[in-house]
Amino acid sequence: MKKTVIIITLVSTLAMTAQAQMATSRADNRERTQHARIHEGRKDGELTNREAAALNSEQHSVRRIERRANADGEVTRREKLRIEKKQDRASRHIRMAKNNTIDKD
Repeated sequence: MKKTVIIITLVSTLAMTAQAQMATSRADNRERTQHARIHEGRKDGELTNREAAALNSEQHSVRRIERRANADGEVTRREKLRIEKKQDRASRHIRMAKNNTIDKD
């Protein structure tokens, strides 16, 4: 009986974790794309070391929010929207840094 309860608990925990990670798979893809854009900008000389460091710091902040959302095994709609908004802002900052435009927000 104890083995059954333990197995059921483990399986349900793993299922919840997998579900939370699937819920943020789009965010993971965007994160990889944005990291590649920063790396490419640095390689091409469009970004200075300082700009790249600031953009990487912003990416770290997005990852931290995503980890917190995944921590309880369920990513709510509000958490997804928060991650999306943060990634939208990071994407805009990458574009502006690469094109040397001024941020108005």
